[in-house]
Amino acid sequence: MADFMGKVAMVTGAATGIGEAIARSLATAGATVAIADIDAAAARSTAAAIGGTGKAVGIACDVADPVSVEAAVAEVRAGLGGIDVLVNNAGLHLTGYVRPVSELPVEDWRRLLDVNVLGVVHCAKACRETMRARGGGAIVNIASMAAYKGENAYGISKLAVRGLTVALARDFAADGIRVCGVAPGFVASEAAMRLFPEERRDHYVNEVQLVRRLGQVDDVARAVRFLLSEDASFITAETILVSGGALTRI
Repeated sequence: MADFMGKVAMVTGAATGIGEAIARSLATAGATVAIADIDAAAARSTAAAIGGTGKAVGIACDVADPVSVEAAVAEVRAGLGGIDVLVNNAGLHLTGYVRPVSELPVEDWRRLLDVNVLGVVHCAKACRETMRARGGGAIVNIASMAAYKGENAYGISKLAVRGLTVALARDFAADGIRVCGVAPGFVASEAAMRLFPEERRDHYVNEVQLVRRLGQVDDVARAVRFLLSEDASFITAETILVSGGALTRI
């Protein structure tokens, strides 16, 4: 396991689901984790639960609001001394945005892009100075397998995240900050298990994926932890799929 002892990690949207799994994984590896979530009470609850095996704090953060993001980063810097790694996980999810792109109301488009795309920009910009001051760092943006299909508004927003990963990697390279992405496939998060019927899940695992098992949030967390670690020090501007082979490309 990669060693994050002495490192401070900020993970957005980390009160539940994939974000929580990432936060737990980093805490287990020695990091002090700031669990940033729009639901401050849930963030504090998750931080308290992680506190049994590692050090974590819960903070309020609305990634769509740059003022909220700046305040959250300032709180982490004041309380924990700075930030070494950032995971941009917060986002609006697939099921609400699967309508054809021409039918999604403009206000829904704006909300989706504010959170899924500009949220990445706000957090990366806010963390850049503290990472630079600490000698560099690493960022992982959570995209989606949907980013490779472009079938709906959600996929388009995650395609933009893939593009941002490359652009930010170029912008931040001189500061010693690497930027990578992880694109999960179908993963058994609480939300996914609640929203997708068993028949659809079984079809996906047995007919679409090459790996015949349901993906787990820890599969994503391990990929994120690797990309944030020194083991991935020669990797930047790349997004890796964690999808059980649901998408195969050359």
